[in-house]
Order: sequence, then structure tokens, then C-alpha cells
Amino acid sequence: MSLRAERIVFAGTPAFAATLLTALLAAELPLVGVLSQPDRPAGRGRKLTESPVKTLAREAGLPVATPLHLRSPENREALEGWAPDLLIVAAYGLILPKAVLALPRHGCLNVHASLLPRWRGAAPLERAIMAGDEETGVCIMEMEAGLDTGPVRHRLRTPITTETTGGHLEATLAQLGAEALLTVLEDLANPAYAALPQADDGICYAEKLTAEDRYLDFTQPAAQLARQINALSPRLPPTIESEDSLRIRCLLASAQETGAGGAPPGAVVGIDKAGLRVATGQGTLTLTRLQVLKGKASVLDGAAFLNGYGRQLKLGARFVSA
Repeated sequence: MSLRAERIVFAGTPAFAATLLTALLAAELPLVGVLSQPDRPAGRGRKLTESPVKTLAREAGLPVATPLHLRSPENREALEGWAPDLLIVAAYGLILPKAVLALPRHGCLNVHASLLPRWRGAAPLERAIMAGDEETGVCIMEMEAGLDTGPVRHRLRTPITTETTGGHLEATLAQLGAEALLTVLEDLANPAYAALPQADDGICYAEKLTAEDRYLDFTQPAAQLARQINALSPRLPPTIESEDSLRIRCLLASAQETGAGGAPPGAVVGIDKAGLRVATGQGTLTLTRLQVLKGKASVLDGAAFLNGYGRQLKLGARFVSA
């Protein structure tokens, strides 16, 4: 059963979802409307800014609705008016009540950025990096009332390396998600993509990211801190501050088992072309891409940081999470 003659509504908000909407538009599928979250304050001026999905839909000439929630009939008026045969959801950010799930006659498909049942919930790709997972992926899942509990039609995998950042993984998974979604949509009746229940074991939850996730505890192992920094980059990078008030935003890091030389956690143990080296509770953390929060706040690699701040920071200077 192809969807070429069916009515499709897309629901999504951030850049991840915009990549999927771009793929649906390029495939010339019959999109009749788009749901996205309302405009939010953003940037230094806190100016109301529309979501990437809303911008893309508007530029493509698609009708867009941005309800605060979908619990009330009046907030579902646009969706019901579009009379979708299928609702496709990707990082929408709003809970879909039973009335919405029951509306499309072909149901609701969700593009989820993890290998379900691992990392159900709000921040699956960041939590996968933080946990040290060696791989992750995307699932095309049929939606039901539970949190990411529905049966899975298709999944694609990708490795996670020690240099994988949240931003890099998001872009990779968005492309994989688009590929997987179009494969399933080409023929929903294909038994190769029949919906299979998720496993009962291996379930874990990706809690929403908070300010606490940006706190770097230098008494922890370097490997754990490097994964934390990389997972949050570039969206929510941690910031550290030295004793003389040098503030640094951490954008990319690596970990070494040795090199701290008995220095206390948070102490600078080296500055070279590889980056800024800081002692931890176990091993050495090297900040390989960072941003000094002064002046133009340019993003620097190790060599540029050495040239600009190598003389200012002394060995033994202590950093704490800001």
C-alpha cells in the first residue's frame, strides 16, 4: 500500500525534524498540513522565533498550526480539518492524546532517534553518547499511548565514536531517519516492514536534559567527562572557569588514562597543540575545541588556544564548572 494518493500531516519542531520534512517534500508526498510548537524566545534579544519546521513548511506553502497542546477540541481543529490518513511525528515535543492517535486511519508513525527499547524519552542521542554506547540508530515506530512503547517497523544503525558530538549524531540520525521513513512509506503493506513489538528487556529512559547535565565534576573519570562534553556539543556546552576568572565553553574533548601526574582534579597539567589538559579523578581530560568567553569569543582548536592563552594559564591553575 503506497501513500502516494493519501493525505499526510507532519508534526515536528527542531532541525532534526526539518531534515525529515525536507525529505518528504523532495519525495513529493501528499502533505496537507504541518504541526509545530509555538514560536519561542531565542537569542540574546529573546526575540520570538519560529521553529525550523515551521519556517520550512511556511516557505513550502504548507498550512501550519502551532497549538500549545492538543488536549482540547479547539486546539485540534486544524489537524481534524486536514483529515489526515497518516500522521508522521518527529521530535514534535507535545504529547499526543488518544483522540489524536485515533484520528488518522493509517495511524501515527514516529521517527525516534534511538534503537528502541533503549533510550525511550526526551534526549535519546545525548544519553547514548553519555552512557558510552558503541552504537545507536533510528526506529520507525507506530505510536501508542505509552512513552515510545509502540511496535517498530524499521530501524537503521550507526556507530558512536569517542569523537561523536551531539550535533554530529543528530545530523547523522536525521539523514538515517529520512532514509528509513521513506523506505517504510513506499509500501506500508510490505511484510518486510511489519510492525514488531519491542523487546521486554533492555528498556531505559533518556531523561530530559537539564542545567545539571552541564555541570562538570572533575573528580569523575576523564572518559566520562569527555562523553558528557561531546554529547552536549554544540547545543548545551558546559562552561568552566579558572581561578583568575577565565571562562571557557567546552565544545569537544578527549580522554587519556595517564598524564595527570598526581595533580588534583580540575588542575591544568598541560597546554599544547592538542588542547588544554586538565586533571580529573581518573586520567586526563583534553579540551580539543573550546571557546573563551571574552571579546569575540571565537571557537579555537588546541593550537589556536595555545597561541592565544598559553602564557596566561599556568600549570596547576584550577578550573571549576561555571
